[in-house]
Amino acid sequence: MAHRGDPYRVRENTIDSLRAALDRGADAVEVDVRLTRDGVPVLLHDETLKRLWEHDRPLLALSADEVRGLTDGKVPTLAEALRATDGHRLMLDLPGTREVRTARRVVDVVRECGALDRVYYCAGATAMLAVREADPTAEIALTWTSLAPPRPALLDAVKPRWLNYRFGLMDRDLADRIHADGYLISVWTPDTRRSMRRLAALGVDSITTNRVDVLCALRAHADGSQTPEYARGGKIA
Repeated sequence: MAHRGDPYRVRENTIDSLRAALDRGADAVEVDVRLTRDGVPVLLHDETLKRLWEHDRPLLALSADEVRGLTDGKVPTLAEALRATDGHRLMLDLPGTREVRTARRVVDVVRECGALDRVYYCAGATAMLAVREADPTAEIALTWTSLAPPRPALLDAVKPRWLNYRFGLMDRDLADRIHADGYLISVWTPDTRRSMRRLAALGVDSITTNRVDVLCALRAHADGSQTPEYARGGKIA
């Protein structure tokens, strides 16, 4: 899973970054989705445009047209991202403080774009409960940041397929417990070969990384297939 596309080479959460990640062999791409002032879902991790686009303006204070103008059209709408990745899987992360409104609008756009079968969602409990309400068939990765397991009542309500953990929390006991409970495991965001190998050895089902080319090269080596040319000689600790 490519984290926000191919962010070490192409600016994160852009169409070019998504395409670069898929070209490097990603099975899926994780992106962040927030709403503009007028309720348009766009790809942006931060609350403002400052870090990536040098405009210290809150997204919630800007219309979709204003975002387009300030970024030369480089911040895509969710609909544009879905069209650009047609046929590929996207994991939609829903950060922010207005998760319920965002979740409902995002599900609506996914449905309108005919992408329900290739999109899945990740975030904390509030957002994922809203997604489940908006789409009873949605595939969900419940993000969990504690070693204490989610409450059974929450799991019954969210009905996740995946449990999504920060990679440093994952060990053999936790991996075995999650699998024994019938869930798939996704982890985020290891960027070194050592961490990727450790997690693969634990049997996690999905690894989200900023270095998708390195992860694909490791998988190709483990499978006995030829390492892609772009992955040779990469110096990742």
